[in-house]
Amino acid sequence: MRLSRKSKTFLLIGIAGWLLAVVVGLRAILVYENTPGENASFSSSWPAGSEIQRTPGVPTLVTLVHPHCPCSRASVGELALLMARAQGLVNANVVFVKPKGFPEEWEKTDLWSSAAMIPGVTLRVDDEGIEARRFGSQTSGQVMLYSADGQLLFSGGITASRGHSGDNDGREAIMSLLTNGSAKQRETPVFGCPLFSGTSSDETKDSCHVVHTN
Repeated sequence: MRLSRKSKTFLLIGIAGWLLAVVVGLRAILVYENTPGENASFSSSWPAGSEIQRTPGVPTLVTLVHPHCPCSRASVGELALLMARAQGLVNANVVFVKPKGFPEEWEKTDLWSSAAMIPGVTLRVDDEGIEARRFGSQTSGQVMLYSADGQLLFSGGITASRGHSGDNDGREAIMSLLTNGSAKQRETPVFGCPLFSGTSSDETKDSCHVVHTN
């Protein structure tokens, strides 16, 4: 069946529109994947009042996670790779932020299960995000490394982009600090969902903009 010139024109316009939509969609995905969240407004020393237990003479690693953030699966995976190389070198903690008003076991997601399988890692529920605020954390996947005497050595993320595993500056910086005492970078972008919704510092709700579960 031969198409008329008019039909061919409409077909070409349709194909061009489809290709444009694909390009725009791919660009939006790339921009999203490579746009970091807000980094922590950190201080240079261990926050006063934190209930996270430190081990004398050993650095402390703190990872803050929104339990319903799909982007943080990659962060937990990178933490597992890090701990496979850092056993005995660091006191590692994964803190799961639980907003006010959510039911029991709300935080027990696949992220919790994955983190629980990492040897040498202690899990903690952060009711109402109290610990996250003490550490100035705003984004799921935020990692902080403190020296044995409580000085901040590193703050940032351990993925190269949102939800993507693989070699990255954050993981390598932490490993270098633990083994060599120095690193080329002390801060990296954090790729993950917000830990808190809204702008009020008193507001703690389910904030992951990708998945909302209550």
